[in-house]
Amino acid sequence: MAMLRSTLMSLAILAMLINLAMGANYTVGGANSGWDTSTDLQTWASSQSFLVGDNLIFQYTPNHDVLEVSKSDYDSCQASNPIQSYSGGTTNIPLSSQGKRYFICGTSGHCSQGMKVQIDTLATSAPPPASPSSKPPTSSVTPLAPTPASESHSPSPAQTPKSTPTVPSPTPSATSAKPPSSSAHKGGFLVNITMGIIFVMTMLQAY
Repeated sequence: MAMLRSTLMSLAILAMLINLAMGANYTVGGANSGWDTSTDLQTWASSQSFLVGDNLIFQYTPNHDVLEVSKSDYDSCQASNPIQSYSGGTTNIPLSSQGKRYFICGTSGHCSQGMKVQIDTLATSAPPPASPSSKPPTSSVTPLAPTPASESHSPSPAQTPKSTPTVPSPTPSATSAKPPSSSAHKGGFLVNITMGIIFVMTMLQAY
């Protein structure tokens, strides 16, 4: 009995996950209205974003039905040649493809009273925008105009600045470097000895 209950729970959870994966459910006309002549169905539809995988749920009374029709029959409220017709009070229509679909009520006079809706189904995700082509950076350096040969001249010896002799900076001699202090070596040696003694004492206590 416990195994059966666990199996049923697993199936219920799986059904919920599948339903979520399929898309959103939209009650036509809104949760507080429905498929009737008193609901502004066009305003409701224009405020929604339908995607492939979503579902339309038509809820209506027995004096109504749901007809899916062509664009021309939708515009003229012509109910004599429907693509699909539904009745029964509740109709679930999956939006399985991208594009526009048209629904009217087949009861005489109801379509002309506003009982019609156009559903524009979008793709599940928009394609990423094309990246702009990268252009090589333009140089901001303006080339200089060539100097005419008649104007070019070499500076005279009187105009040539004399080079100032460089005086080499004093380099510390190798003998001036101080050798490392021996106290640092002695300190490191003592630390190693101390650590070794502590290690040996610890091992002896363990035995």
